Amino acid sequence: MPWFSPEEWVAIRLSLKVAVAASLASLPLGIALGWLLARLRFPGKALLDALVHLPLVLPPVVMGYALLVTLGTQGAVGAFLKEHFGIVFAFRWTGAALACAVMGFPLMVRAIRLSLEAADRRLEQAAATLGAGPWRVFFTITLPLAWPGIVAGAVLAFAKALGEFGATITFVSNIPGETQTLSSAIYGLMQVPGGEAGIWRLAMVAVAISLGALLLSEWLVRRHQRGREA
Repeated sequence: MPWFSPEEWVAIRLSLKVAVAASLASLPLGIALGWLLARLRFPGKALLDALVHLPLVLPPVVMGYALLVTLGTQGAVGAFLKEHFGIVFAFRWTGAALACAVMGFPLMVRAIRLSLEAADRRLEQAAATLGAGPWRVFFTITLPLAWPGIVAGAVLAFAKALGEFGATITFVSNIPGETQTLSSAIYGLMQVPGGEAGIWRLAMVAVAISLGALLLSEWLVRRHQRGREA
């Protein structure tokens, strides 16, 4: 007897696909905002910081509904994207990735920001004094110094995406094979008599993947730190 049904395998693969897409797609913006909040002072910085962290304090269903109203096929932005570019997020796996990215984004930005704030800026200043331009300093000095925070932020966003439920089910529903991730599959099994075995199987998969990601992140960070000390 196979460990997982075909439907459960689909949910597992889709969850990994959504979580990876959400964390990787949001990483460039996360680095940019983390640097902005860590290094610059400007009017409205406190407001921007609050907006970035808003998904942490709002109910996920509210964020999902906001995405649906904004990016749904009847929403202002969603209708424009569909009409002019043929891009549709609502009730698609890409919409699930977008919702997961929004919910995990504050964790990513915070980890990157803290790493940048802890970095020794004298190294950046020394590189600039030796003639390196701003972009070269950023890519050769700043990013390597912030590497532990970038890894931690990406892993946290991945883990959050893997377990996200409220925003995704509100925005993209629970469509088997299209938007049914591990969390929504578990929710569906809760509505079925005798679904306890499937719930435990999928829950253990979620725990194993998240734990593996965290352990990999810790190993990469420690390896990076040993490389800097060598």
